[in-house]
Formats: sequence, structure tokens, C-alpha cells
Amino acid sequence: MSSSETGPAEGTVAAVAPQLRELRRRAALTLEAAARAAGLSPAHLSRLETGQRQPSLPMLLALARIYGTTVAELLGETAADRDAVVRAADMEATSAGGWTYYQAGAPGRGMQALRVEVPYGSQGDVVRVHPGEEWLHVLRGRLRLRLGDTEHRLTAGDSAHFDSMTPHRIAARDPDGVELLFVHTLLQSPTAALCLGPTPGETP
Repeated sequence: MSSSETGPAEGTVAAVAPQLRELRRRAALTLEAAARAAGLSPAHLSRLETGQRQPSLPMLLALARIYGTTVAELLGETAADRDAVVRAADMEATSAGGWTYYQAGAPGRGMQALRVEVPYGSQGDVVRVHPGEEWLHVLRGRLRLRLGDTEHRLTAGDSAHFDSMTPHRIAARDPDGVELLFVHTLLQSPTAALCLGPTPGETP
């Protein structure tokens, strides 16, 4: 998505700009270092931090990963939003690469918890490798999990916990898809990408 495309609503930008600068400083990154990690020019990142440029969602995701936080915190979520209990009625669905996920944990934590719906055949041959750990639990359906050279077939009630540096791929085995509980660590690394559907530009 280019910088000229529409990102979050304009009313959100005023809250995002100061958060971007504060979180970068908290991560002890210079403007140049953060921009390089995010694939942006320092001038572009500076305009994002001063509210002169509107960030796209992919930019927010990249910066959240680099700063070791979540998009929710970048958007200025308050401490009240960090309640220990997340009600089902408050979980809003978000789509990425054909997958549907719901935030099942509080924002701004060292781990991110999600309830994920994976449609049949949505990830294809996309293999992920990134720092961190992942844990998943199958709620409904049948899952195909590839870890390195080994393929595992999981059904409802099964779980998996693995090092994310192990090349891995997730796919639903049934036409009705599969539903998972998914927990992963958030690391201050530009390569700590979420395993939520194909990366933009990849073919499912």
C-alpha cells in the first residue's frame, strides 16, 4: 500500500502522531534507524510523527513490530483498555489475507492473544520464519501445521507450541475452515511479523 492510499480515519491521525514519536523514543531508536527498519525514508517517518502524513495500516503494523508494541497502543489506547477480562461482545473482527481474527487479550502486553478463523486454502505455500514463540489451540475444524520438514495434523482440542524461527506454515484441512486460539510473543524486531494470512504482495 503506498503512502498516498487511504489509511486510518483522519480523526485518528492526531492521536497516532505523538504516539509514534513517544514509542520510538521509548524503544531508544533514532529517526533514521526506525525509518530504515520500517522501509521508510527518515523524512517520511518524520511527517508521520508530526501528523503531516497519514499512515496506512501496513505502516502501523510495521512500526508496532519495530517498537515492540501493538497497533492499539499506537492508536492511543488508554490504560483502561488493559483490563484483564476481554468480553466476547467487545471483540471486533479484523480481516487480513483472508483470515479473520479477534483480539482475545489486552493491548500493550508482551504477548498477543487472538481468536483466528482460517479459511480453506488461504495461505498456500507461504512459509514463515521470525523471532519469538507461538502457541495455538484448535477450537473447531482440522488444521495442517508444517514445522520444518514435518507435517502435523491437528483436530479440535489439540495444541502446538513452537519456536517461530522454525519455518512454519498453517492451513485449514476442511472446506469449512478452522478456528484457533493463537498466542505469540511481541519482540522489538522488524522481522517479528504476525502469522496472519499472506503478506501483502504474496499469492495465497
